[in-house]
Parts: sequence; structure tokens; C-alpha cells
Amino acid sequence: METDIFFTSEEKIALFGLYRRLLKLTGDALQKGDCRKLKQLLIQTVSNHHIQRDIFGLNPIIKDMQTAVIVAEEIGMRRASILGVMLHDSARFGACSIEEIEKNYGEDVAGIVRGLIRVQQLYTKSPAVETENFRNLLLSFAEDVRVILIMIANRVNLMRQIKEVDNEEARQKVAAEAAYLYAPLAHKLGLYKLKSELEDLSLKYTEHEVYYHIKDKLNETKASRDRYIAAFIEPIRKKLEEAGLKFHIKGRTKSIHSIYQKMKKQKCPFEGVYDLFAIRVILESAPEKEKQECWQVYSIVTDMYQPNPKRLRDWLSVPKSNGYESLHITVMGPEGKWVEVQIRTERMDEIAERGLAAHWRYKGIKGESGLDEWLTSVREALESNDTQGLEAMDQFKMDLYEDEVFVFTPKGDLFKLAKGSTVLDFAFAIHTRIGCRCIGAKVNGKNVQLRQALHSGDQVEIMTSNTQTPKQDWLNIVTTSKARTKIRQALKEMAAKQYAFAKETLERKMKNRKIDFDESTMMRLITRMGYKVITDFYQAIANETLDVNFIIDRYLEMQKRESDTHEEVTYRSAEGFSMTPTTEETPSAKEDVLVIDQNLKGIDFTLARCCSPIYGDEVFGFVSVNGGIKIHRCDCPNATDLRTRFGYRIVKARWAGKAQGTQYPVSLRVVGHDDIGIVTNITSIISKESGITLRGIGIDSHDGLFSGTLTLMVDNTAHLEALVKKLRTVKGVKLVERSKM
Repeated sequence: METDIFFTSEEKIALFGLYRRLLKLTGDALQKGDCRKLKQLLIQTVSNHHIQRDIFGLNPIIKDMQTAVIVAEEIGMRRASILGVMLHDSARFGACSIEEIEKNYGEDVAGIVRGLIRVQQLYTKSPAVETENFRNLLLSFAEDVRVILIMIANRVNLMRQIKEVDNEEARQKVAAEAAYLYAPLAHKLGLYKLKSELEDLSLKYTEHEVYYHIKDKLNETKASRDRYIAAFIEPIRKKLEEAGLKFHIKGRTKSIHSIYQKMKKQKCPFEGVYDLFAIRVILESAPEKEKQECWQVYSIVTDMYQPNPKRLRDWLSVPKSNGYESLHITVMGPEGKWVEVQIRTERMDEIAERGLAAHWRYKGIKGESGLDEWLTSVREALESNDTQGLEAMDQFKMDLYEDEVFVFTPKGDLFKLAKGSTVLDFAFAIHTRIGCRCIGAKVNGKNVQLRQALHSGDQVEIMTSNTQTPKQDWLNIVTTSKARTKIRQALKEMAAKQYAFAKETLERKMKNRKIDFDESTMMRLITRMGYKVITDFYQAIANETLDVNFIIDRYLEMQKRESDTHEEVTYRSAEGFSMTPTTEETPSAKEDVLVIDQNLKGIDFTLARCCSPIYGDEVFGFVSVNGGIKIHRCDCPNATDLRTRFGYRIVKARWAGKAQGTQYPVSLRVVGHDDIGIVTNITSIISKESGITLRGIGIDSHDGLFSGTLTLMVDNTAHLEALVKKLRTVKGVKLVERSKM
């Protein structure tokens, strides 16, 4: 009784008609008991209200049977696919389980039902079905290619049934999806007829006026078009018969959707589309004569009509990777109209027309890696007429996108990642900032760690923390080059920030303890502490593995030890000092001037290492925090800062007496051409100078130039200036100057 209520009188008539048609199509494909068990299950499903009409009010039982007819009749699929179509709604609505289906119908049928339900769930999960990524995911997610074929057949059936429904919004959505999702899938699979029907019906529903405008134009011109094709074919037919060829000729008109696309691309009206039709010459040739006879037809056609050489497509010499073979040429027919002529044999035409040969793929969508081989396998299975070929199709499992995974965000956005990608890879794929702050994720609602591998169809919600920063071991977690590059970049930026922060911390603490920061002394300390790279030293401070106060203590120890061993002369006290009687050097009585003399004693002074003053330089004294005085050159790089910030600690100073045997360290910078013997000439001049000793030399050569630093021991500025003048005369030397640091 319940079953009668569920079916209208029109639906009952349609049901029995479809049932008889399906039995005729399946023949002996179904096993004994399949029909009886299926009928009982469907009656039970309807009686218990497990199954419901769709958004258009269509009866799901009727719709599934219509889809099964398309699957069997237009695609040529067998038992497992037909039963899968009829059973999946019952399983989806809970009338039976996958396990029961496997028990009653076998694992193959259960696999298709499982795939259909899984894809349906995937479809409802993401709103982004218009993307190429979603199509790819659909292909990989279905696992079994038959699931995709059934989905295409189902959408074709739905498009046929909704022409008179009232729900316009739902129809628009279904029609749009047919164009951007299912038609491209049919195109990839070579189901040209179904692809064209999907496109035409989609255009009919979404752009009603355009569709009927083109359709009316085609109807108006049909008679004249038929006459033109007949006139075009007749002379060709005569020539082919005279040549003794066995053949037949077909004429076809382009689909409405294809014409519309040409109108948009060429920006012209219907009348401006010149190649509305094509002629197909199909030869009955022996295998060994196929190419010869095809080229013979080509010669006959092009002798009669002017060909367009740019439109020659030779898939005879080198067939398409999917097995398609044909010869296409566009010629100028009567009345100045272009006509496309396709030349092929019966065998070639059968391959092109059976569906999965992907005949028209050259016009639009290009296959991804591995697609051609996959299509070839499917085509060969479908072309086989024997039971073994059909069984091979039933068992065919696709691995088209085995090297990629597709995952969703919580909002339904779809991302394509390399196989083996982890949560951390996905975080960096979204945005570098999210990747750097990632602490984990929820995958399908469950908390997982950063290294969790992702699988196609996973829904991933990345969890972040503002306190999280990239770690070195993250490079061992990620698998994608993008994530690895971003992590390295972030680590480098962090290291630079930590370097600056650690150095600033060290200098600030030294300033608080009133200790001057001397770069050269610190560099020697860093080397002595065993650090080969300065960034490692400051990284240790940032990581708190080195204590700043410990470093400062070591710094003071080194500074004191170097001061004690430095060749400094401490003279007698100022009380016993007898100043050279030169009136110009007598300071005003009001001025407090430190006079640096060989016999000066009782005053703790040192020569600053930042500028290395020597006898004869204009100098000043700076009272340090420990009470001693440092002597700086007036042109010392630190002079301006010291005078500005610590003017009250500046002491005027000058040299007195004469330099007697005491030598001071000084550095010279030399730049010149990298000529043979130039260094030898420089060192030879220095060795001949009395009162000057060469203590060290460093040379760096680059692009034909050299830059060297000479460390000398000099007794006064007069000798130094004389040496500089001599060095400037050396051939090839361009610059000699005293280093300020």
C-alpha cells in the first residue's frame, strides 16, 4: 500500500517500461536472484520511508533506473555498475548496509556503492566544486573509474528530467555544475556525446534566449545547409568511387554550445561562424592499407578544394597518445565557405566513437600527467566485445592522481598538496604566517601533531599560537619545497633579530657597568671562547646558554691582561718633569692639559686601541670609569660621540719631548692593481725604513684589484707620513691611508 502511495500512476507506467528495457539491455549480465533480491529491497526501502524524493520532486527509484539505462545503453557498463546505481540510495538512506550489499551481491558491487556514497559526501562537503582541484580530487577520491562514469550518467539523466520543474534556482545550480564539472569530466573520458548534451542542456537552462536563438537559426538554415553538404560531397563521392575506394560519408553540424563558444571567441553573430559543419569520410580499408588510402582521399579532396595549411591535423603519422587516429583538413568549399573534412577508417572511427577515446580533447581540456595512459587502458577495456574485456573494465581501479592529495579547510576551500604532505606543509601552503605559528591541527575533528600525514578528503583546521616560532627540526617534518624554503627564511630572519637583540643586550649591560665596548677586543674574546662564527656567539646569548655578566667579566680580564702587556711607557711623576722650554707649547695657566712625556709617572693612562695614536698625532684624553685615562686621536671615529655625550670627562693632551725608541702599533690600508710583484715591492720599501717594523699583512684580491691591511710598529707620525708617500709611488698602488679603527 505504501509503495502505491509513493508512485504516481505515470511513474508506475514509466517504472515497468524502464524495468523491461533494463532487463533487455543487461541480458545475461545479471546473476540468478539479482532481480528478485533487488526488487525486495526496493519495496522494503519505500515501505519503511527510508527513501525520499529529491529537491525537484523526482522519484529516486525512477531516476536511478533511468541512470542505469544510460549506464548500460550509452556507456556499455555491466552488472556491478547497474546494481551499484540501483542500490546506492538504499544504502545512503540507511535501508541496508554496505556489508549486506557485499554479502548479497558481491564485493565489486559493494565497492561501487561505497564509492558513490563517498563521492556524494565529498560533494556536499565543499562549495568549491567549480575548481580544477575539485575535479582532480573527484577522480582520485572515487578510486573506481566506474563511479565517475555513473556520476556523469546520473547528471545527464537529471538534466534531461528537469526541463519543466518549478525550482528555477536549483535548476540553475545543477545546470551550472553540469557545465563546469561534469562536462569537462566527460570530455576527459572521451564521452563526447554525453559531454555535448550536458553543455547544450546547461546552455538551454542558464542562457535560455541564446540557446533558442542559435537553435532557431540552425532550424532556419537546415535545408540550405543540407543542400550545401550534399553539393560539397557529391564531387568527392564520384572521385572516390572512380579511385575504387570503399567508403561512406557522414555530415554533422556542430553542437549549439560549440557554436556559441565560437561566437564569443570570434566576437561575431551566428552568421559569422564559418565552420558550422564537418564532413567525415570513413574508409573500409585493410589494416596494411589504412594510411595509404587515407592520404589518397586527402589528395583527392585538396585537389578539388583549396586547403588551409594551418588547419592540417595529422594524427595518422603520429597518433594521439590516447590512441586517436585521423586526418583533419579544412578546405574552402563552394560559396567561399570553410568546411572541415575528417578522413579515417572504420577501425579508427570505432575507436573515436566508442566514448573513451577522448576524440575531442585537443580542442579544450588538456590531460594531466598519466591521464593519457589511463584513458588508453579504459578505452581498450571498453572496446573489447568479449566477456574478458568487460570483466577487465569491472575490475579497473584508477590511480590517476596517486602522487597528489587534496584537503579541505573548515570553510570548504580546497588545496592540492604533494603526496606525503604533513599538517605543517598544509599550514605553510595556506600562508607563511600561519605556518610559522602552527602548533598542531584538527583533522576530521581529531587533534593531531605537526608531523601528521594528510590524505585526500581530509578536512584540516590549523591551530596556531602567537608564542610559536619556527624550529630547526621542522625541516625534517615538512616534505614540500615551499614549506622548507619558508622555514629556512623564517629561521634566518629570527637569527638576525636574535643577533641584534643579543648584541644590544650585551652593549647595554656593559654601558650600565660603565665599560666601553671595544669591537676588536670583543672579537678576540669571541675567538678565544671557541666561536668560529660570531652569530653562534650571539645566538648562545639569545638562547641564554651564555651569561652576559660572565662575558663581561671575561672581557675585563682580557682588556686588563692586554693593557698590562702592551708596550706602554710609564714615566716619572709630573713633579719631577722638566718641560722643554718652548713658549708655544706652554699652556694657559687656566687650562688643565695632560702632557704625555717619556718620564711621566704616577698617572694611569693607556693608548686607545680604537684609533691607536702614535707620537705626533693630535690627541685628547678621556677619563674612564676606573679612573685611568685613555689617549685618543682627535680624528678617532669615537671622538665626536665621546665629546658630545661625555664632554665633562675629556682632558686636553699633547705629546712633549721627543720619541726615543718607543714604537706604537698602526694600520695602513693599501688598494691597487693585482700586479705581479706589487706586494714584494711594498714589503721591500717597509723593510728599508728605519724606525718602522712590519708586524703583519693581510691581502684580499678580487676582480684584478687587491686590498691589503699592513700592521706596523712606528715611533712617530713623521716616519709614518714619509712611508706613506713612498708607498704611493709604487706602480699599481692607487690608495694608501691610515686606518681609523
